[in-house]
Amino acid sequence: MSYRKAISTGLTSFPEDTHLPPQSRPNEKVHYLPLTGRIRTERDSDTPLDQAIRSSQEFFLRQQLPEGYWWAELESNVTITAEYLMLFHLLGMVDIERERKIVNYLFSKQTEEGFWCIYFGGPGDLSTTVEAYFALKLAGIPADHPAMVKARAFVIEKGGIIKCRVFTKIFLALFGQFAWFGVPSMPIELMLLPEWAYFNMYELSSWSRATIIPLSVVMDERPVKSIPAHGTVQELHPRPLRPTDYTFTKEDGLLTWKNFFIGIDHFLKIYEQSPVRPFRSRGTAAAEKWILEHQEPTGDWGGIQPAMLNSILALHCLGYANDHPGVRKGLEALANFAIETDDTLVLQSCVSPVWDTALALKALSDSGVSSSDPALTKGAQWLLDCEVRTRGDWNVKAPDLSPGGWAFEFKNDWYPDVDDSGFVMMAIKDIQVKNPKALDAAIKRGIAWCLGMQSKNGGWGAFDKDNTKHLLNKIPFADLEALIDPPTADLTGRMLELMGNFGYERSHPAAERALSFIKKEQEQSGPWWGRWGVNYIYGTWSVLSGLVAIGEDPSQPYIQRAVNWLKSKQNLDGGWGETCESYDKPALAGIGESTPSQTGWALLALMAAGEISSPPVKRGIDYLLSQQKSDGTWDEEQFTGTGFPKYFMIRYHIYRNCFPLSALGTYRRLKTFK
Repeated sequence: MSYRKAISTGLTSFPEDTHLPPQSRPNEKVHYLPLTGRIRTERDSDTPLDQAIRSSQEFFLRQQLPEGYWWAELESNVTITAEYLMLFHLLGMVDIERERKIVNYLFSKQTEEGFWCIYFGGPGDLSTTVEAYFALKLAGIPADHPAMVKARAFVIEKGGIIKCRVFTKIFLALFGQFAWFGVPSMPIELMLLPEWAYFNMYELSSWSRATIIPLSVVMDERPVKSIPAHGTVQELHPRPLRPTDYTFTKEDGLLTWKNFFIGIDHFLKIYEQSPVRPFRSRGTAAAEKWILEHQEPTGDWGGIQPAMLNSILALHCLGYANDHPGVRKGLEALANFAIETDDTLVLQSCVSPVWDTALALKALSDSGVSSSDPALTKGAQWLLDCEVRTRGDWNVKAPDLSPGGWAFEFKNDWYPDVDDSGFVMMAIKDIQVKNPKALDAAIKRGIAWCLGMQSKNGGWGAFDKDNTKHLLNKIPFADLEALIDPPTADLTGRMLELMGNFGYERSHPAAERALSFIKKEQEQSGPWWGRWGVNYIYGTWSVLSGLVAIGEDPSQPYIQRAVNWLKSKQNLDGGWGETCESYDKPALAGIGESTPSQTGWALLALMAAGEISSPPVKRGIDYLLSQQKSDGTWDEEQFTGTGFPKYFMIRYHIYRNCFPLSALGTYRRLKTFK
């Protein structure tokens, strides 16, 4: 079964077992489960908690793919798919049927008010709406279509194209709908800056580096694709543009870093227009070499849509034909991110099989599935086979560190990350596999790699160590505020949990530095900010789990502040929830409609801190039991994952099921042994 087919159906076909179930004993009911070939024994003494756990387990066992992994949809916003449509037009590869499906998808995500959002229930987002509108225009949807009229009114009200973010302006410039002069400069010669320079490509985050290097080729070439009049979007300007409209908005005050970098951008633009650029060709050659070297054998770049799409565009600008192996494999890799049905096509920004498999295995283990269960063994072996054994970009900042760990995707050897690595190792540590020595060796390598990725300040970032030059987020290009990958409390908590799970003591130097970092990062009211999940509930769960695992006494005042904060944020229905808006408005920390995933995080955090018998925990468990559906799943439309805080939110479709199962299983185990 293909990846795209598997994820679009959400089910796997297993051969039906012809064996009859064993005869049941008194007070037992025996059920044959054809999709998994398993026998389920239901006892009269089973509690609602037991039944809920069993139902959820059966769901996960049904969802496991034949190769042993789990993979659920990673949903983001419509720009990812809109840009996919734009790519086909730029390459001259428009497929009418695929375009029809993309149009259907884009319209399906438009709100009644006419705009598009970056997360469910959120406010309208200008850049997202402009990209969706432009993609629809390219596909032939007329400007007087009722949905387009609504969208245009929203865009004009928000100030028009000139107020969009940088990446939106770049896509518009590619089609002559915005002036390249209005795009922040990123000269191709920056590729030549040495690693000791304050600004060089290895001071950027991995995702920025993998996107900006190919984009610097595109921005240097400044191509403009001609489009028919019906595809233009000049109507999205409130008034005719003036030259001053292309300048960047300065901050109040003369001496600010942002204003300084705006001034630098003016000089760079003058330089880019100069006929004398002696290092331009060398910079282009260095970027081309980097792009080709960083393409995975599967065709992927960086495991993310922006890096992949821009690398294809860069090769196109450099004269590579659409049937060149690098371009062809890149397009195939992008297609593997797509979820296609009879009527719609959506492109995911990324795929998460390693992360999803680790989460599923951990949930099943937490809920009492045997470590020798064939499903767990198969999943653990699949993860072992995904171990990264080669050096990647992280090696620049850690030249003496040996490779190890895991990436997020099917194949992304250049960019393993400590979060996936830590969670994978905790998920598989007790599972019985065919070669226990291989498991032990992989975990030994993984832990050594993770510990070697600790930054000087005691914390961990995701993909690089000491990626902490916050000043880079002030340059005009950085309007997503995500050019760097600094250490964060949630990842540092995960590393403490990893260390504690494998017998490291609190007195270990890495643990002591991490504890110091975490204490400095705690908010005054008690929680921790969450970089990779929404938001303070996520961060607080990660940190509390790590603190207790490494041996911190939960009765300490700083831990109790976090516990009391979590208790204070419980909703009247017994669940927990937090809006994505809390990234922009910290006053909304821990506030939002209850969700299964965030309730699972809060419960796991409280139980880690010893609150197993507290009324809030009991109410949270009751909330999960009351919300479970008959097929063992939970509903959750909210986005509780984070790509870039404030600007790019994610809905992991596995979260609504794996974290409730982990919480219910942990609760049952702790209550049993209490």
